[in-house]
Amino acid sequence: MSPRQSFEHALLLIARLHGGSPAAAQSAREELAIWREQSADHEATYQLAMDAWAGSDLHGLKDRVPRPQPNGAPGKRRAILAALGIAGITTLTGGAGRWWWLQPTEQATLNTERAQTLARRMDDGTQLDLGARTSARVAYFRNRREVYLHSGEIRLQVATDASRPFLVKTAWGQVQVRGTVFTVAVRDNGMSVAVAEGHVAVWAGRSDERRQEFDQRPPDMELRAGDAVMADANGIGTKRPIPVASIASWKDGWLVFDGTSLHEAVSRWNDYLYQPLVLADDTRLHNLQLTGSFPLRDPNAFLSVLPRILPVRISRNDDGTALILAR
Repeated sequence: MSPRQSFEHALLLIARLHGGSPAAAQSAREELAIWREQSADHEATYQLAMDAWAGSDLHGLKDRVPRPQPNGAPGKRRAILAALGIAGITTLTGGAGRWWWLQPTEQATLNTERAQTLARRMDDGTQLDLGARTSARVAYFRNRREVYLHSGEIRLQVATDASRPFLVKTAWGQVQVRGTVFTVAVRDNGMSVAVAEGHVAVWAGRSDERRQEFDQRPPDMELRAGDAVMADANGIGTKRPIPVASIASWKDGWLVFDGTSLHEAVSRWNDYLYQPLVLADDTRLHNLQLTGSFPLRDPNAFLSVLPRILPVRISRNDDGTALILAR
């Protein structure tokens, strides 16, 4: 391990000690104690890392982070400073410790258009699958991993990393992962979460609620495989069972509806159609619900069977657009 890598390792442990969860802080404290005892070089590097962390915010951190006293290894400190070089000293000490800690280690902006899906594998092994018309931003940090889902639907197969919790944040709340496969969807009226494997915690709340406020209260609901819930402007909904096979069924070329409002079903179809379906503005259609599985490759099959399931009829406009009317 080079002097720079050793310095960054020490700074990482210090940051987890002072800025992580209680479990992460305890783990970092134990690892740091063992690491410091391994050599005088490690101890001297720890001293420099503490200087950098404590100097990051002279009006805040410095007063709260205990500053270690030299313990007889000034020569080692000078040797490590020399090994880091002038650029290393400027970048990693003299007030840059907290800045370094706050920088993302991996980022991605992911977007899909109508009738388009996207698969992305992150460096930690997490698999992200985006449905059509989805917009998301991914940011990995040294103490957490975050996905900001702006619109659409995303399926996540999350790699376990106890030192970096995984969060999905939306305008309607956030989801914290325990190591699982699940989906989060953002529509006009709220956020829906469905779990295929594992366990997630869900908080309802507006996007202007700070992350710290979410962290300071217990989750509104815990979901396990086969559970789903909706969160909207009124808060968290009622947990409901959902067939695991139906979760992210679009990934396998199907749209599956289970008591889904006709309005939402048409909206989901339109994510995958270049020529959208049109639902008439008729109060008789408002309370209709749809249950069934339909192949994405054949929307006409859906339109042909729909009048047999619900009291509707299909009319074609001159341009070929399908209009769904009450009958």
